[in-house]
Amino acid sequence: MPMLPSLFFLAIVQGSTPPSLTAPEILERMVQADNDRVAALAGYSGVRHYRFENKKSNKHAELTVRMSCGSDGVKTFEVVGESGSGFVRTYILRKMIEAEAESSQKGERKETRIIPENYDFRLIGTEALNGRDSYVLEINPKKPTKFSIRGRIWVDAQDFAIAQVEGQPAKNPSFWIRSVKVVQRYGRTDQFWLPALNHSVAQARIFGATEVVIEYSDYKTNVRQVQARARAVGELHE
Repeated sequence: MPMLPSLFFLAIVQGSTPPSLTAPEILERMVQADNDRVAALAGYSGVRHYRFENKKSNKHAELTVRMSCGSDGVKTFEVVGESGSGFVRTYILRKMIEAEAESSQKGERKETRIIPENYDFRLIGTEALNGRDSYVLEINPKKPTKFSIRGRIWVDAQDFAIAQVEGQPAKNPSFWIRSVKVVQRYGRTDQFWLPALNHSVAQARIFGATEVVIEYSDYKTNVRQVQARARAVGELHE
């Protein structure tokens, strides 16, 4: 998860109560489930739509890109549509994309994953999220950076995937920004949970509130052949 980290399954009985688990038990299952999905995922592709809005400066811009992530985690981007402020598109939205691509090439996913190695956790309780039961945990990074998040996560009670993250950067990314609030939601595609929506609002000292929304769609995933063969063999023996 890049900033959030940031990665992941659907179908639970409405109104059911998730099993009573401790924080360490939830985290153990979450990490194992994520490791299994990472091992099975041989890359994926999709479309992202970026929207930037700052009403005080009357700046608006949109960018649509095709993104491809290889089995090694390296991401590439191709802009397929854009509109609005040329300055915002060039110096903000494209810079965001370039930073994510560069981070993936450096293999920084391990440092940004929301796992016990990088974060401290505290179980808050359970809550329904989009019709599915979830465990809610408070997270605090062990080594705060502008790429780590301080806030809460919702862990799906059936798939033990992170379904939502809410919070703010553990370190302020700039003197000119007073605060940033981020919500990252995930959804299930095939057997994986992948980003579905990112909504961030930054309060700047001069320009006021700036809103950035990223919508994710049209995912195509590749499953490692060894996983596919193992599943096929299992089905034959059922």
